[in-house]
Amino acid sequence: MTTRGVLYVHSAPRALCPHVEWAIAGVLGTRVSLDWIRQPASPGTWRSEFSWQGQAGTASKLASALRGWQLLRFEVTAEPCPTAEGERYSCTPALGIFHAVTGMHGDILIPEDRLRAALLRSQQGETDLEAEIAKLLGKPWDDELEPFRYAGEGAPVRWLHQVV
Repeated sequence: MTTRGVLYVHSAPRALCPHVEWAIAGVLGTRVSLDWIRQPASPGTWRSEFSWQGQAGTASKLASALRGWQLLRFEVTAEPCPTAEGERYSCTPALGIFHAVTGMHGDILIPEDRLRAALLRSQQGETDLEAEIAKLLGKPWDDELEPFRYAGEGAPVRWLHQVV
Protein backbone atom coordinates (compact mmCIF):
# COMPACT_ATOMS: atom_id res chain seq x y z
CA MET A 1 0.00 0.00 0.00
CA THR A 2 1.42 3.39 -0.93
CA THR A 3 1.18 6.70 0.83
CA ARG A 4 2.55 10.13 0.15
CA GLY A 5 4.17 12.78 2.23
CA VAL A 6 6.48 15.75 2.32
CA LEU A 7 10.06 16.17 3.49
CA TYR A 8 10.81 19.68 4.71
CA VAL A 9 14.51 20.42 5.04
CA HIS A 10 14.35 23.57 7.14
CA SER A 11 18.07 24.27 7.28
CA ALA A 12 21.20 22.60 5.99
CA PRO A 13 24.70 23.93 5.36
CA ARG A 14 25.46 24.12 1.62
CA ALA A 15 28.02 21.31 1.82
CA LEU A 16 25.39 18.97 3.28
CA CYS A 17 22.76 19.58 0.55
CA PRO A 18 24.02 16.95 -1.94
CA HIS A 19 24.31 14.41 0.88
CA VAL A 20 20.66 15.03 1.79
CA GLU A 21 19.69 14.36 -1.85
CA TRP A 22 21.74 11.15 -1.91
CA ALA A 23 20.17 9.95 1.33
CA ILE A 24 16.66 10.56 -0.02
CA ALA A 25 17.56 8.83 -3.28
CA GLY A 26 18.88 5.85 -1.36
CA VAL A 27 15.57 5.46 0.47
CA LEU A 28 13.35 6.02 -2.58
CA GLY A 29 15.52 4.13 -5.07
CA THR A 30 15.46 6.94 -7.61
CA ARG A 31 17.55 10.00 -8.46
CA VAL A 32 16.54 13.08 -6.44
CA SER A 33 17.34 16.71 -7.16
CA LEU A 34 15.96 19.30 -4.74
CA ASP A 35 15.41 23.00 -5.38
CA TRP A 36 17.40 24.73 -2.64
CA ILE A 37 16.76 28.30 -1.51
CA ARG A 38 18.46 30.36 1.19
CA GLN A 39 17.10 30.00 4.71
CA PRO A 40 16.67 33.55 6.09
CA ALA A 41 16.23 32.30 9.68
CA SER A 42 19.80 30.96 9.67
CA PRO A 43 22.19 32.77 7.32
CA GLY A 44 24.51 30.41 5.50
CA THR A 45 22.00 27.57 5.41
CA TRP A 46 19.57 26.36 2.75
CA ARG A 47 16.05 24.97 2.75
CA SER A 48 13.99 22.75 0.46
CA GLU A 49 10.78 20.76 0.25
CA PHE A 50 10.22 17.43 -1.44
CA SER A 51 6.93 15.63 -2.04
CA TRP A 52 7.35 11.88 -2.08
CA GLN A 53 5.26 8.78 -2.67
CA GLY A 54 6.16 5.34 -1.40
CA GLN A 55 5.26 2.38 0.73
CA ALA A 56 3.91 2.86 4.24
CA GLY A 57 6.98 3.28 6.45
CA THR A 58 8.86 5.47 3.97
CA ALA A 59 8.66 8.46 6.32
CA SER A 60 10.51 6.54 9.04
CA LYS A 61 13.16 5.44 6.55
CA LEU A 62 13.68 9.04 5.40
CA ALA A 63 13.92 10.29 8.99
CA SER A 64 16.40 7.52 9.86
CA ALA A 65 18.54 8.34 6.83
CA LEU A 66 18.77 12.02 7.84
CA ARG A 67 18.79 11.92 11.64
CA GLY A 68 22.52 11.60 12.25
CA TRP A 69 23.57 14.96 10.81
CA GLN A 70 23.93 17.47 13.63
CA LEU A 71 23.59 20.59 11.45
CA LEU A 72 20.32 19.55 9.82
CA ARG A 73 16.79 20.63 10.75
CA PHE A 74 13.99 18.72 9.04
CA GLU A 75 10.48 17.34 9.22
CA VAL A 76 8.97 14.38 7.40
CA THR A 77 5.24 13.80 7.16
CA ALA A 78 3.26 10.87 5.79
CA GLU A 79 -0.44 10.80 5.11
CA PRO A 80 -2.49 7.95 6.55
CA CYS A 81 -3.37 5.10 4.19
CA PRO A 82 -5.63 2.05 4.56
CA THR A 83 -2.85 0.02 6.20
CA ALA A 84 -1.10 2.67 8.34
CA GLU A 85 -1.72 5.82 10.36
CA GLY A 86 -0.04 9.03 9.32
CA GLU A 87 3.30 10.04 10.79
CA ARG A 88 5.30 13.12 11.56
CA TYR A 89 9.00 13.27 12.34
CA SER A 90 10.72 16.47 13.47
CA CYS A 91 14.44 16.81 14.05
CA THR A 92 16.64 19.61 15.36
CA PRO A 93 20.32 19.63 16.34
CA ALA A 94 19.50 20.54 19.95
CA LEU A 95 16.53 18.21 20.54
CA GLY A 96 17.16 15.24 18.29
CA ILE A 97 14.22 13.46 16.72
CA PHE A 98 10.52 13.52 17.60
CA HIS A 99 7.99 11.05 16.23
CA ALA A 100 4.22 11.23 16.36
CA VAL A 101 1.43 9.17 14.88
CA THR A 102 -1.13 11.36 13.15
CA GLY A 103 -4.76 10.81 12.30
CA MET A 104 -6.54 11.58 9.06
CA HIS A 105 -6.94 15.27 10.00
CA GLY A 106 -3.30 15.70 11.02
CA ASP A 107 -3.95 15.52 14.77
CA ILE A 108 -1.28 13.88 16.90
CA LEU A 109 -2.52 10.62 18.39
CA ILE A 110 -0.92 9.85 21.76
CA PRO A 111 -1.01 6.20 22.87
CA GLU A 112 -2.73 5.49 26.18
CA ASP A 113 0.40 4.02 27.80
CA ARG A 114 2.40 7.19 27.09
CA LEU A 115 -0.34 9.33 28.67
CA ARG A 116 -0.47 7.05 31.71
CA ALA A 117 3.32 7.22 32.10
CA ALA A 118 3.25 11.05 31.89
CA LEU A 119 0.50 11.17 34.51
CA LEU A 120 2.42 8.81 36.80
CA ARG A 121 5.65 10.85 36.50
CA SER A 122 3.75 14.02 37.41
CA GLN A 123 1.96 12.34 40.34
CA GLN A 124 5.32 11.17 41.69
CA GLY A 125 6.65 14.72 41.48
CA GLU A 126 9.25 13.91 38.82
CA THR A 127 7.83 16.41 36.34
CA ASP A 128 4.98 18.78 35.58
CA LEU A 129 2.02 17.25 33.70
CA GLU A 130 1.72 20.24 31.38
CA ALA A 131 5.39 19.92 30.39
CA GLU A 132 5.00 16.17 29.82
CA ILE A 133 1.98 16.66 27.56
CA ALA A 134 3.82 19.41 25.68
CA LYS A 135 6.65 16.93 24.97
CA LEU A 136 4.17 14.26 23.84
CA LEU A 137 2.72 16.78 21.39
CA GLY A 138 6.15 17.84 20.12
CA LYS A 139 5.89 21.42 21.38
CA PRO A 140 9.64 21.87 22.03
CA TRP A 141 10.33 20.85 18.40
CA ASP A 142 7.55 23.10 17.09
CA ASP A 143 8.93 26.02 19.10
CA GLU A 144 12.42 25.53 17.71
CA LEU A 145 11.34 24.91 14.11
CA GLU A 146 8.69 27.63 13.79
CA PRO A 147 11.11 30.40 12.69
CA PHE A 148 12.43 28.03 10.01
CA ARG A 149 8.97 27.08 8.69
CA TYR A 150 8.10 30.56 7.51
CA ALA A 151 7.88 30.48 3.72
CA GLY A 152 9.71 33.62 2.78
CA GLU A 153 10.12 35.18 -0.62
CA GLY A 154 11.15 32.62 -3.20
CA ALA A 155 9.84 29.65 -1.21
CA PRO A 156 7.79 27.13 -3.15
CA VAL A 157 4.03 27.09 -2.65
CA ARG A 158 2.67 23.84 -1.21
CA TRP A 159 -0.65 22.83 -2.73
CA LEU A 160 -2.89 20.67 -0.56
CA HIS A 161 -3.88 17.25 -1.91
CA GLN A 162 -7.05 17.08 0.11
CA VAL A 163 -9.13 19.58 2.05
CA VAL A 164 -10.93 18.20 5.10
